[in-house]
Amino acid sequence: MTHIIAEPCVGVKDKACVDVCPVDCIYDKDEWEALFIHPEECIDCGLCIDACPVQAIFPLEEVPDKWTEWIAKNYEAFDMEAP
Repeated sequence: MTHIIAEPCVGVKDKACVDVCPVDCIYDKDEWEALFIHPEECIDCGLCIDACPVQAIFPLEEVPDKWTEWIAKNYEAFDMEAP
């Protein structure tokens, strides 16, 4: 299972979540509007959730309805299809 970074990260891209990730699965590219978590690398530890200052990170199955489009965005960032 993976975690999803949603809209509150847009324009913020605070990397506190990157600092706490034990497997370095949170990525940033200049062309991205937000940070993204690699779905196959995430070990579902949840440390990133508490580290995020804008509460933008959710377990896949708990992404709020208003941000479900971010599930596909996270997967597409890594050329993968969302479940």
